[in-house]
Amino acid sequence: MKNVLNNSKKGILMVTLFATLLSFANEGSFSTIKDDAKTTALTLSNVKAGNLLYIKDANGEILYSELIQKSGIYIKGFDLTSLPEGEYVFELDKDLETKTIPFTVSFKNIVINRSKETTSFKPYVSQKGNLLFVSKLSPNQEAVKISVYADNNSEYELLHSEKIEGIQSVERVYKLEKGNYKIVISSNNKEFTKFINN
Repeated sequence: MKNVLNNSKKGILMVTLFATLLSFANEGSFSTIKDDAKTTALTLSNVKAGNLLYIKDANGEILYSELIQKSGIYIKGFDLTSLPEGEYVFELDKDLETKTIPFTVSFKNIVINRSKETTSFKPYVSQKGNLLFVSKLSPNQEAVKISVYADNNSEYELLHSEKIEGIQSVERVYKLEKGNYKIVISSNNKEFTKFINN
């Protein structure tokens, strides 16, 4: 009798485990948006405390920003009908990536442009001793420009610049002398700057 109960409990546990795994396997998009007459409900999965959520207009102006307070699933309703007609984007700024969900406001109607959702990857810059490591994921093989500037009495002098194209994973190592440096990495019409004190 004890074995039957134990086997029964194990069976229920296995079914629950497989159902959980299947729900993760079927998870396609990182977001869900539900629109009713007044409120647009935004649900984002896999957020971390410290991520930033923005609503930006077509010119990149920040209309709304929020620091995510809790890791896991983010859910919030937005009244987007008060925005002027035009193109906008929800932007989730994570550690090493930025995800965007474009939407259009027209005649108080909100249209989510799912086919234009994007994920762009940020560069990762680290230093070990006098070595500077730069890596950047470029799944569509977009061009990446890396520029290294030296600080000469608060004026930055370009020491090295290179444009890398046609590869998905950019990885570079630079040897730095003692001093202060500014590293500028440009890709996908975005620029990332990191200051190094060596």
